[in-house]
Amino acid sequence: MKNTVLAILLAASATAASAEIVMHRDPGCGCCMNWAAQVKAAFGDRVRVIDDTARPAFQRRVGVPPQLGSCHTAIIGAYAFEGHVPIADIKRLIASKPKGVKGLAVVGMPMGSPGMEVPNGTKERYDVIAFGADKPYVFSRH
Repeated sequence: MKNTVLAILLAASATAASAEIVMHRDPGCGCCMNWAAQVKAAFGDRVRVIDDTARPAFQRRVGVPPQLGSCHTAIIGAYAFEGHVPIADIKRLIASKPKGVKGLAVVGMPMGSPGMEVPNGTKERYDVIAFGADKPYVFSRH
């Protein structure tokens, strides 16, 4: 089992590292850059950041449901990642390729989520939502 999990994570890392990662963010949002730094550390220094004042239109184009909006949208391979999605969830989605899923979202900016860490270590509970052709569902809980 451990070898299978390791193989999946390595495959996910290789897949993501071979593609350009592009993040559209609300201009001037500092937490977005904190999240992007974690993505760079996990997948390599390949994150292009675009300050996008027309992000709602971009979100619609890539299939992010309006109710799942946050402060940034990243494209990694064939998937959209909205908000402060944890790296482990990104890798798991890329490796597992669930049918009908276009991406993952973390609604809002939960304290303690990737890029939203605070010095005292406080963490809010939050869900990572899978979205796509079917009804959105909880992909993971943190």
